[in-house]
Amino acid sequence: MARVLVVDDEIGIRELLSEILYDEGHTVELAENATEARAARLRARPDLVLLDIWMPDTDGVSLLKEWSSQGLLDMPVIMMSGHATVDTAVEATRIGAVDFLEKPITLQKLLKAVASGLARPIAPAALANAARVAAQMRSEAPAQSASQGGAAPSSAAQSEDNPSLLGSITLDQPLREARDAFERIYFEYHLGRENHSMTRVSEKTGLERTHLYRKLKQLGIDASRRKNVNS
Repeated sequence: MARVLVVDDEIGIRELLSEILYDEGHTVELAENATEARAARLRARPDLVLLDIWMPDTDGVSLLKEWSSQGLLDMPVIMMSGHATVDTAVEATRIGAVDFLEKPITLQKLLKAVASGLARPIAPAALANAARVAAQMRSEAPAQSASQGGAAPSSAAQSEDNPSLLGSITLDQPLREARDAFERIYFEYHLGRENHSMTRVSEKTGLERTHLYRKLKQLGIDASRRKNVNS
């Protein structure tokens, strides 16, 4: 099972790719433009990105260049387009894309490209650097507030208020176990912060409610409000 980010401005393509990838057992996050894709990438590094080239705000090649220049291109990216030229495909590959899919995308080509992309090894140094940058960005605001006054909060309060505290997750764990552990902490944090309001958690995490419920069930997380009763 992998976390796949699908970036495409056409809702029909996003939904089609999402259904196919879900049927294959993957977790899918959707973005309709570069702005949403940037936010999704900063929340958590996907295992694979399917990135459309032609989008209204920022095209896929420009976003690929941006990620590369910022040290965020530490995951395989497969470009998609129905109108791209050979030169565009070559440029995307030179920047760091691992493959190119021409629309309309057949099921066989999609699954083959995804399997090939996920099989590519990611350098440990790139993974560690991305995790460090993401944790620093998430903890920056809470750290500033704590330094401006008062005694240090308890560890329980820190875990509740600071999403960068990852508990017992270590780099010695297998990738899948570490990722599942992180996702449990991530979703439990947002559920607690939003008082188990699935609408607000959906907005905060960028997942559609149906996908959110499915993800929580997959992780064994109780999404009901029973935990907060009489607490």
